[in-house]
Amino acid sequence: MSLSAVGVVGAVNECVTLFQWAKSAIPSLYSRWSGSQEQILQDHVLQLESGLQRLRDTLPAIYDLVNKAEWRSHEPVVAKLLPNLKDAVAEAEDLLDEFGWYEKKVQVEGNASQSSFIDFFHTVVQGSFNKLNDVQLRLNHLSNMGLRGVTRCFDKLVRPETTSLPNETKIFGRDKELKQLLGFLNVPTISKRKRATKTSSINASASNHVSNESRALDLPVLPIVGIGGVGKTTLAQHICSHQQVKSHFELIIWICVSDDFDVKRLTKEVIQSCTGNEATSDNLDSLQRALSNHVNNKRLLIVLDDTWDDALKENGQCWKRFCAPFRSALDGSTMLVTTRCPNVSQGVRTMEPIIVEGLKDDIFWNFFKLCAFGSEGSNSDPELEHIGKCILPKLKGSPLAAKTLGRMLSMDLQASHWNSIRESELWELKQEETDILPALRLSYMYLPFYLKQCFAFCAVYPKDYKFDKTLLVEIWAAEGLVDPQGGIPIQDIGYQYFEDLVTRSFFQKISSRYVIHDLLHDMAQMVSKQDCCILRNKSDLDKVPQNVRHLYVLPSSEFDDSSLLRLCKYTKLRTIICKKDLKKKAGFVMSKWCTKLPRMRVISCVSTDELPDNIGNWKHLQYIEIVKARPLKKIPSTFCWLYHLQILYAKNCRLESLPDGFSKLISLGKFESVGLGSCRRSRPEE
Repeated sequence: MSLSAVGVVGAVNECVTLFQWAKSAIPSLYSRWSGSQEQILQDHVLQLESGLQRLRDTLPAIYDLVNKAEWRSHEPVVAKLLPNLKDAVAEAEDLLDEFGWYEKKVQVEGNASQSSFIDFFHTVVQGSFNKLNDVQLRLNHLSNMGLRGVTRCFDKLVRPETTSLPNETKIFGRDKELKQLLGFLNVPTISKRKRATKTSSINASASNHVSNESRALDLPVLPIVGIGGVGKTTLAQHICSHQQVKSHFELIIWICVSDDFDVKRLTKEVIQSCTGNEATSDNLDSLQRALSNHVNNKRLLIVLDDTWDDALKENGQCWKRFCAPFRSALDGSTMLVTTRCPNVSQGVRTMEPIIVEGLKDDIFWNFFKLCAFGSEGSNSDPELEHIGKCILPKLKGSPLAAKTLGRMLSMDLQASHWNSIRESELWELKQEETDILPALRLSYMYLPFYLKQCFAFCAVYPKDYKFDKTLLVEIWAAEGLVDPQGGIPIQDIGYQYFEDLVTRSFFQKISSRYVIHDLLHDMAQMVSKQDCCILRNKSDLDKVPQNVRHLYVLPSSEFDDSSLLRLCKYTKLRTIICKKDLKKKAGFVMSKWCTKLPRMRVISCVSTDELPDNIGNWKHLQYIEIVKARPLKKIPSTFCWLYHLQILYAKNCRLESLPDGFSKLISLGKFESVGLGSCRRSRPEE
């Protein structure tokens, strides 16, 4: 899917202009039709216009429905319906996009020739665009199949409630973090270090405090931050169970926040934790006064586990309201907040957060053996251990990933079973709701819908791909994933999307480029498995979903022109990023794609010495890139029919001339090539 609610309204408004033109054009063609035929055409135009308005009213609600339905995609019925719903939405988007192409054609050609009128009436009014009603009916049918009334909240099956009692008797590889936490909490060591006084408490944390301006409250707040499944909760549980911690704090309160940061609910849970009795009042003032009395002059440790973005709602006032009663606690009290959201950490912290990352190699191997064999010291089967060590790099030190794969492996201690898991992608393996990828998927679910679409699209790129921010944002825009916002340049809006994903740790900066953590990449492939596909070798061609829309072709020696021509059967493709250099065959293959893949929006190929004559078939095309240096001998005149084209990169290709009519490319904003300096239309780099 691409067009947002804002984009849909804009696209429909453009098409309304198109229909006004069509209605006024019919009388000028009176000589070609009888009066009754003219009336029939006028009726058809009115019906199309009415249908388009209905689509305008329907689609924004359908986008919202898709977003809500993803929260229940762990349910079999919804999981089956959701791809069909997304496919129907994409059909509607393609329909709107093609109407938009005709709108731009009218802008370019105007009344210059009756041929444009004839083409419109034959192709649109009397031709394939009569499927508008079919698209509308399909959307209506799917939206009424049990998906209404879905709310955005975590199912307890997906996110079970946590407690302060550790699930694991032993914690692996967290000595450094435990020592840091004990230090920040001013917990006396076994050597009976002098208990912290008010002065020593302040001094001990002074070097770790941020400025008073960013402090949310008087109670020190220490976030524990990391991606899902890395062990934040386990670390907090072991702190709560630590003997010195239990001796140091008069009260230890554990609250599982999850995605519902309701101040009244949380206050009641804290009171119940303090007293053992359920709070019955529904008056927040009474509840908070009671809580203030319960914690008055007590040194307490409060843990808020699994805290999400809604803790910061109401511009942070909700968080401050919850924390207000704890000001009466004894100095030395502390709050730990576990979260996978860096913006939550930034919004609530008074101390620098503890970042929890994957376990280191040797420690992780011992933990993995415990998960797979039931014992750290299992050396009973060297072959299985060898396979296990080959699997280990996939898991990136994640304890939950080790538990997930360890459980799968332990079910069958045969080398064939272990090898099948070794050869599979993590996202292809069936997982329980509390396993690693469903756990990471919660981070995705909490994204705004527009960011979900942008991140899910990144699944088309292989692991360890180094993203250039500018190029990725340009492709997002070409795919229709960036919402127009008044007069703000679309690229600037895309940059903000990208930075929002960086802030949420979906991208990590490496030098001047960005990468996606391998486990997050697996999660992206899981949520977009019907839409995005990576071809590594010929056998992957048999795994491509029929409705795939985005493809990345790695430069495998197995690929030749005949194997890439097999892509022609995936007629809904919008994106091909082909890293296989087909040399002299490239133009031939592209010509076939132009005929069979009419919905292409983004094409990136290694090289070609010509663009095919039928490239004008790609009415949706918005981005074309030719990577390697090679003379581009031919740009056909039909290239000038690409009225949607935004970007043409032929940076290393020397062009000798441009076709007549190149100025008709009214959407072209960036054109880069060698030579033809006076013809370049690229904007300055931002």
